[in-house]
Amino acid sequence: MPAYTFEALDAQGATQKGMIDADTARAARGMLRARALVPILVEPAVHAPGAERLGGLNITLWGGRVFNPTTLAVWTRQIAGLVAAGLPLERALSALADEAESEQQQRLVAALRSEVNGGSPFARALAQHPREFSNTYTAVIAAGEQSGQLGTVLERLADDLESTEALKNKLIAASLYPAIVTLVAIVIVVFLVSYVVPQVAAVFAGSKRALPFLTVVMLSISAFVRNQGWLMLILLALSVGGVVMARRNEALRLTMDAAWLRLPLVGKLARGYNAARFAATLAMLASAGVPILRSLQTATETLSNRAMRADALDALVLVREGAPLASAIASKKRFPPLVAMFARLGEQTGQLPAMLGRAATQLSAEVQRRAMHLATILEPLLIVGMGLVVMLIVLAVLMPIIQLNQLVK
Repeated sequence: MPAYTFEALDAQGATQKGMIDADTARAARGMLRARALVPILVEPAVHAPGAERLGGLNITLWGGRVFNPTTLAVWTRQIAGLVAAGLPLERALSALADEAESEQQQRLVAALRSEVNGGSPFARALAQHPREFSNTYTAVIAAGEQSGQLGTVLERLADDLESTEALKNKLIAASLYPAIVTLVAIVIVVFLVSYVVPQVAAVFAGSKRALPFLTVVMLSISAFVRNQGWLMLILLALSVGGVVMARRNEALRLTMDAAWLRLPLVGKLARGYNAARFAATLAMLASAGVPILRSLQTATETLSNRAMRADALDALVLVREGAPLASAIASKKRFPPLVAMFARLGEQTGQLPAMLGRAATQLSAEVQRRAMHLATILEPLLIVGMGLVVMLIVLAVLMPIIQLNQLVK
């Protein structure tokens, strides 16, 4: 348990200093008040055991993420099961703190438990750790607490986290093989051009006969790679850095993201992925009882594409002015028509969360299908392209040898 140094006033007004063990600074102040002391200053004990990470709890929570997406989904599922089984939230958090896989997780859950014990709502305790728990996460929890259905809401939240992670994993799996093939092809081609071709050139350096055109071209490319390769690497690094810096400018990032959506294949993939996340988040928030305007605002933050986020904010303005959700989304052409269609059906039938959930499911399935289709096309194209390049290099090497054999005969 972290230690805190304190400075407090006793009943006689004298200053008391010392050290106290507590889960959080707030808990430490509560313990001091229980001793009839008025806390003036409570700080993490820098040199106390467990505070080697610059102040115990604080650096554990703010120096790096405690939960990755997978562990967060598992943790949410665990607490959902405990709460749904009738266990009080404080006892559920205590049980999860005892079963934590790492010290960082144990400290984080202990901090949440301490805040809940102090009378804070669970959502407010989560909101104090924005790196671990997003606005969407805390908004859903707050809605569950207000409606008295925290266990049900936690189950839905766990389902959403798991489906999101599954979609990301499938997209990564679809792009992994083409990426590996591309990297291997680049390494092989650079090796052949920078090492093998110059060795062949040295063999025919003393020959007075003209080399074949393909060999001459390959020798020129080889000389350029060997002499100017470092310059190419610098230009590549500068280009990557320039793109990163440009994306920090909101106007440039908006333009780049809008252009990305217009690309033939990956544009539809990006549009479908963002729309699926938007619809799933909106469905989850609406089913939890969050007001539609707040749901839209929170769902908008899940859009990684700035162009689609701008469209969602425009739709939010239209809904605030009284327009139906379906009409507001339909006016934004970057969103797939499927979202507006299911939103209209949901508004007409009074089942908006369920219809938005179906839209998210269909969009996710379409994204997976497109990703697998794209990977299926890229794999043979990359292999054929690599084979053609290697064939040209081999021909550039063999043609002078064949020419020399003909002269000998």
